Amino acid sequence: MMISQIKAIDSILNQVKLGQDLSLEDGVTLLTQTEETAIADIRETADKLRQKQVGDTVTYIINRNINFTNICEQHCNFCAFRRDPGEEGSFWLTIPQIVEKAADAVEKKATEICMQGGLNPQAKLNGTSLNYYLKLVSTLKTEFPQIHLHAFSPQEVEFIAREDGISYTDVIMALRDAGVGSMPGTAAEVLNNQVRRIICPEKIKTETWVEIVSIAHRLGVPTTSTMLCGHIETSWQRIEHLLHLRNLQQTAIEKDYPARITEFILLPFVGQEAPPSLRKRVAREQPSLEDTLLLTAISRLFLGNWIPNHQPSWVKLGLNGAVEALKWGCNDIGGTLMEEHITTMAGAKGGTCMAVETLQQAIKSINRPYHQRDTIYSQKFSYI
Repeated sequence: MMISQIKAIDSILNQVKLGQDLSLEDGVTLLTQTEETAIADIRETADKLRQKQVGDTVTYIINRNINFTNICEQHCNFCAFRRDPGEEGSFWLTIPQIVEKAADAVEKKATEICMQGGLNPQAKLNGTSLNYYLKLVSTLKTEFPQIHLHAFSPQEVEFIAREDGISYTDVIMALRDAGVGSMPGTAAEVLNNQVRRIICPEKIKTETWVEIVSIAHRLGVPTTSTMLCGHIETSWQRIEHLLHLRNLQQTAIEKDYPARITEFILLPFVGQEAPPSLRKRVAREQPSLEDTLLLTAISRLFLGNWIPNHQPSWVKLGLNGAVEALKWGCNDIGGTLMEEHITTMAGAKGGTCMAVETLQQAIKSINRPYHQRDTIYSQKFSYI
């Protein structure tokens, strides 16, 4: 590596140490490093920044995923989960089945239900999609008022609004008032329309995703944020995605919205069972841990002043990979999930469920303390 490059990296990392935000160009410079010494410096800086911003405690949550249907009108080129109505492997859970899964989660001391599904045009009640989704929410909140419902992505909000001819604001307000506590920041994939036209051409555009998340914040609904990485996107597009997230959070804070982005989750692409059109363009079937760890560190450096909580995906990386990510800027190891379909059907090897004790032991293996948290990082619990 040339001396000028070393100086550039040192200068960028010094900006981080001084509490300054990095530019898009700074992020790309860091992300394109291949020299071991430079990568080690990036990792160390991210780890120290994590320690400064959120401390050494690693958090986790006891939660359950409920994917209520895989019937979907869209055909994303990375998705091995979706099915057509009547196709082998398609499912659409009844409300009693959903309640049964939630009851099992509550019995296992879950504090959160994460509920998302395919865009199923048949999912209507009394002629509207919104009524169906409100029925799901109100039933669960009636049965389990203590449970936090982390439910329905920006794509699902757009789907409901489009099906019923109403505004995004109307949808989010209705879901919020029925009992949705926060919104998953999924369907973001990569917030670049050129990429989206290839991997998810039927999904909402970048501008719509950003608009819906911002409306949620304005209406008091916290969101998470994600990035699907490791497929066709460039280093520039990755950092551009992070910039969109940072701008969203800055807007929420500057305008004093009652809600914010609570965490950032990196989701490396699993291509083993993906549709052939994208699988042919991506050489590897499983995520590159090395590539994901570098992006993990740079995400902390780029977002940390604004989004302090960072989480790896043990489903995609495996538990050992997720634990390693705790050394690269992450401070949360995620949830128990109890049941995971979307990534597993894509060919991920990480599993579908993680016991609390397994998460705790994994965190202890790197000599870090642990704590159970709630969905929006407002409360930590002692696990009993």
